[in-house]
Amino acid sequence: MLEMKRLRLLWELDARGTVAAVAEALNYSPSAISQQLALLEREAGVPLLRRAGRTLELTPAAHVLVAETHELLAGLERAEAALHRAHAEVGGTVRLAVFQTALLALMPQVLGRLRDTHPCLRVEMVQHEPEAGLEETWIRNFDLVIAEQYPGHAATHFSGLDRQPLITDRIRLGLPAPGVGAREFDAVQQLADAAALPWVLEPEGAASRHWALQLCRSAGFEPDVRYETADLQAQVRLIETGNAVALLPGLLHAGTARSLRLLDLDGESERTVFTAARASAEGHPALVAVREALRAEAALLEAAEGWGATSSSAAAA
Repeated sequence: MLEMKRLRLLWELDARGTVAAVAEALNYSPSAISQQLALLEREAGVPLLRRAGRTLELTPAAHVLVAETHELLAGLERAEAALHRAHAEVGGTVRLAVFQTALLALMPQVLGRLRDTHPCLRVEMVQHEPEAGLEETWIRNFDLVIAEQYPGHAATHFSGLDRQPLITDRIRLGLPAPGVGAREFDAVQQLADAAALPWVLEPEGAASRHWALQLCRSAGFEPDVRYETADLQAQVRLIETGNAVALLPGLLHAGTARSLRLLDLDGESERTVFTAARASAEGHPALVAVREALRAEAALLEAAEGWGATSSSAAAA
């Protein structure tokens, strides 16, 4: 009889690529993972792994087991969802991956709403970059991810993840408030005017950076990227103090007062924020409750004035 826990390790190896990555994700030692996979190979009675240089490759027989394990895991998840639907009270734990601006703009209110409506529900949250959060949700480290998609830059699709749109987030050029920093900042009336100014962007590999670079190049210039940080609040501080400009999403300003100028951009300048969960778990009452709370808060935010205003130039006091 094949052991389900060992099958899961084989599935994890296929998903993550190396024994070291599986060990780190599951908080085991690499030797413990290797021992369990060796036991699974003996149980199966056929070779499951073969050495390719310094890494392990799955054999065709192992790929068959991985496919079957995927279906078994999905079946267990559907069974758990059905079991919870039989209870009148929503409970259990939802593990949530969320990126920074959605965490700041949505999650405090969502957590309060869930605490009032579903007191037996536990929400565990980790700040994660969207691409990593999508992959980790597919691998089952999270139950739900809040992710983003920029125009012309499709977020990675993982088979079996069910996506639902949450909110459309306008992106504008953030500039120091009038009179702060060099006079060149005050003269900016369109994106091309910022060609010679210092920029702050997210690090290489981020979808937001790729989109920002393409937008600047379409406007006829290569931005002078002097500062890099994934922390958008740090970006705002650099702008407020007259040190840089950046492209800022509207969610960053929700419920806050910023001392900066926001300039609308021509063309498609909105990102889509969405939630994604495994389709096999989408009927779980706890997951449904969290998504409903997120949609309710997003609707309130979109109806509120100011957070995504479209005026051509505005200074936040």
